[in-house]
Amino acid sequence: MHILTIGAGGMLGRKLTERLARDGLAGRPVDTLTLVDIMAPDAPVELANKTDCVAADLSAPGTAARLIAPRPDVIFHFAAIVSGEAEADFEKGYRINLDGTRDLFEAIRMAHVLDGYCPRVVFASSIAVVGAPLPYPIPDEFHTTPLTSYGTQKAISELLLADYSRHGFLDGIGIRLPTICIRPGLPNKAASGFFSNILREPLVGKPAVLPVPDTIRHWHTSPRSAVGFMIRAATMDLSRLGARRSLSMPGLSATVGEQIEALRRVAGDEAVALIRREPDPAITAMCEGWAPGFTATRARELGFVAEDSFDDIIRAHIEDELGDRA
Repeated sequence: MHILTIGAGGMLGRKLTERLARDGLAGRPVDTLTLVDIMAPDAPVELANKTDCVAADLSAPGTAARLIAPRPDVIFHFAAIVSGEAEADFEKGYRINLDGTRDLFEAIRMAHVLDGYCPRVVFASSIAVVGAPLPYPIPDEFHTTPLTSYGTQKAISELLLADYSRHGFLDGIGIRLPTICIRPGLPNKAASGFFSNILREPLVGKPAVLPVPDTIRHWHTSPRSAVGFMIRAATMDLSRLGARRSLSMPGLSATVGEQIEALRRVAGDEAVALIRREPDPAITAMCEGWAPGFTATRARELGFVAEDSFDDIIRAHIEDELGDRA
């Protein structure tokens, strides 16, 4: 079992690596693990002698072909720049989020022509592939009409994934991830970062800024559930997908106010008092076009599961990141 993870240095890539090192994949131990990112990721202690850590830019010429030369069985593709950065730097967004993905698929196609290579490819997509006006909840049949460059890049990649899978060059599945909450670590350039900030920082006694009204509603899942999605995608029978290779994942629809009340129930009034409201009309306008929630019927029927309450999301963060301290 050889697993290649591209974008392994990011938060989800690191957590997936930890899970693979601990549990293997579908009951099988990992024989070889290749971890790739712009800066070489760290190898898990459990698989230190079986891990190759690579610093590489997927969009650079020849990189994709070199990465798949050992013919990995499963490829997890996380590599991307986040929404805010992709919007601010148009050329970089398309180079990393689209051109790099196309290069990967093309390298796999050429290997398939050469020797029949056909790996499982799990592509980390996003709910940003849909755009306003949006119903609530959003059904699986809703069209992809992204209103950001990031969403457009992910939507195009989904179409490529389906077409390359239809031709039999690869066996692909696209996982439309909800906004991940609570993200551990430091804030990133994602426009949605405040959803995590207003919970993560107060849980450790730090202030946090809330730029939007309490009424803003959005679709969330925890890092723990997101890793579970990727594992499920790597091990399930993809013939059940048919031609529609991308799935909107289950999650939890909640307003900012409901997030805050969950924080109050779990960590008390002292934590909530650390949230400072600083309205930002530009961010609010952006959020009003984001997805409020999905039915995720297909994904649920295929065995994907997520949390049932924001209290559970907060407790998962405490268990996984704070050692039960909060």
